[in-house]
Amino acid sequence: MCGIFGVYGHPEASNLTYLGLHGLQHRGQESAGIASSDSRRLYTYRGMGLVVDVFNSATLDRIKGSAAIGHVRYSTAGESDIGNSQPLAVSHARGQLAMAHNGNLVNAGSLRQELERSGSIFASNVDSEVIVHLFARTTEHKIVDRIASSLERLEGAYSLLFLTERKLIAARDPLGFRPLCMGRIYFEDRRRPGGEPAHGWVFASETSAFDLIGAEYVRPVHPGEIVVVDRKGLRSYRRFDSPRKRFCVFEHVYFARPDSLLGFSSVYESRRALGRQLAREQPAGADLVIPVPDSGTTAALGYAEESGLPFEMGLIRSHYVGRTFIEPKQSIRHFGVRLKLAPVRRLIEGRRVVVVDDSLVRGTTSHKIVAMLRGAGATEVHLRISSPPVRHPCHYGIDIPTHEELIAASRSEEEIRAHTGADSLGYLGLEGMLAAIDDRRDTYCDACFSGRYPVPFEQPVRVRPLPVLQR
Repeated sequence: MCGIFGVYGHPEASNLTYLGLHGLQHRGQESAGIASSDSRRLYTYRGMGLVVDVFNSATLDRIKGSAAIGHVRYSTAGESDIGNSQPLAVSHARGQLAMAHNGNLVNAGSLRQELERSGSIFASNVDSEVIVHLFARTTEHKIVDRIASSLERLEGAYSLLFLTERKLIAARDPLGFRPLCMGRIYFEDRRRPGGEPAHGWVFASETSAFDLIGAEYVRPVHPGEIVVVDRKGLRSYRRFDSPRKRFCVFEHVYFARPDSLLGFSSVYESRRALGRQLAREQPAGADLVIPVPDSGTTAALGYAEESGLPFEMGLIRSHYVGRTFIEPKQSIRHFGVRLKLAPVRRLIEGRRVVVVDDSLVRGTTSHKIVAMLRGAGATEVHLRISSPPVRHPCHYGIDIPTHEELIAASRSEEEIRAHTGADSLGYLGLEGMLAAIDDRRDTYCDACFSGRYPVPFEQPVRVRPLPVLQR
């Protein structure tokens, strides 16, 4: 998970990065950080919490320069503490370097043990730090060669942004697990010698960050590509090109924002197509279709269109639920889910309901939602899932838990239906999901559904976290 953002060649680089991270907040809520450069040195600020809680005008004023990178974190490797927040920033023999990483390195444990045996000292227990140590040990002269030499050792998923005193570098793993896109941001009051508007370059995990700052989306950073931006302009290097591509299908199903483009495919349209395909494969006799907001909303629209059933917002989501709350001493049934979702009784009472969600992982929330709808008077509840059963954990950066926590890993669909309490349960099939998203079915990683892992993974090496005080 996690989101990364970068900008080069803009006098308000840190402010733009702050806004860009807002557009990526859905990708991580544990910590946020920005590193900037004024061409002489790097400035870094990190903190635990949401972007709006970590930064203010005073801190942004201290992050100087016309180039910056930022990171919002959801931990999938390493504990949630300030020592593991990013961007990671270091001084080395040839200058300074900051790095932001989205993805999981499946060989980080063995690389760390190798580096420690040869004298490296780690300041965190996050997998990303091995990249910085590999970079520091390279002997090549050019920055692109040093980064390429480091990345040759890595296996797994990585979309990366590097910042030095004078350059911003973007890189993506050869299989393209995690998204990374590039764009331009124009200056209305500045012109190039030929009369064209001057512009800076921006990079982000998703195009939703570009929309917020008014940047123009150009294209994705290609799998295996390294992009270098400096005063000479933008240069692209294809050092790790692979005939195989394995973009994470779960980005389309759940993780990316629906207003984003992944490559040049609309996430909104993908999810709507998933819902239409779900209605064809798993019809239900019912009176209306309602989504589990927000992740199931677009698929539910597609389901309603294809089935001819009316679409209603039968569950209303609260957008003000924080990370912690005080639970009343007297027990309230399904208290946790009621903080987030509330049924509209006048829509549901006395009616047969199809409730559409994007995925079913542990099954605990679905059980509570079905019980809540029955409590609101639904005569039948038919649960429909716009993806296949999640039977396998993800090792490439999505927080999908162990086999023991995955309800579909050990139970049949009928057993899962009984656990949720629904009158019927229907999943979208694997082939139907891939066909709905894209005709090029061999370009996606679907390991969490199929168990077909495109890169072998090693068992994680447990590293004790360092005690670090926050800010």
